[in-house]
Amino acid sequence: MSATTGLHVSDLRFAYSAEGFRVHVPQLELAAGKALALAGPSGAGKSTLLRLLTGLLTPTAGKVSLGTAQMDTMSHEARRAFRLQHIGLVFQDFALLDYLTVTENILLPHQFRGAADAEVCAKMRDLTQRLHIDRYLDKRVSHLSQGERQRVAVARALVHEPQFLFADEPTASLDPARGRIVVDMLLEDTRRRGACLVMVTHDPNLLPLFDQTVRMEDLATA
Repeated sequence: MSATTGLHVSDLRFAYSAEGFRVHVPQLELAAGKALALAGPSGAGKSTLLRLLTGLLTPTAGKVSLGTAQMDTMSHEARRAFRLQHIGLVFQDFALLDYLTVTENILLPHQFRGAADAEVCAKMRDLTQRLHIDRYLDKRVSHLSQGERQRVAVARALVHEPQFLFADEPTASLDPARGRIVVDMLLEDTRRRGACLVMVTHDPNLLPLFDQTVRMEDLATA
């Protein structure tokens, strides 16, 4: 499936029936090469919206388009294949495998696409150097600090140069200086390649760096 245009959301609705929690996004658009920040208090639905946009959750109603891919109508298998090919994800809990090394974690998605080639390995080395984790490549991630693990998760999301980047609080475990390095990398990568970036953040100081900001409290949530 093609992923050459931006992100489009129309009348998106989702509810956790047992909890009475609902999210409603009437409309959301993000052009290729642009970055959007999702802001709002804890429990407002930022992470839920990110999971809806990436197809990890299926909406109750509405449309989610990533390029020409209609995420809300795709099968589970098709969404998974699309994520592997076109989406980079930084999870709030990192979603790393503790028994694997840093290199193995970063290249893990490539095991589902085929072996990582020399270009991908070179990209990994460049990313880990810029993130100051290159000395840990042969270390198991279980031996790393929270901040180091977070940077491994960022490198894994970027290494295959995805068209769509989604990051859930990618600076939460970092000091301000390292956090700014990560955000600058995500923004530079997005704009250089004409990708789309959606990032959840609690840091108001980062919002001016983004092309768009969506505050969850301004959406129709209940």
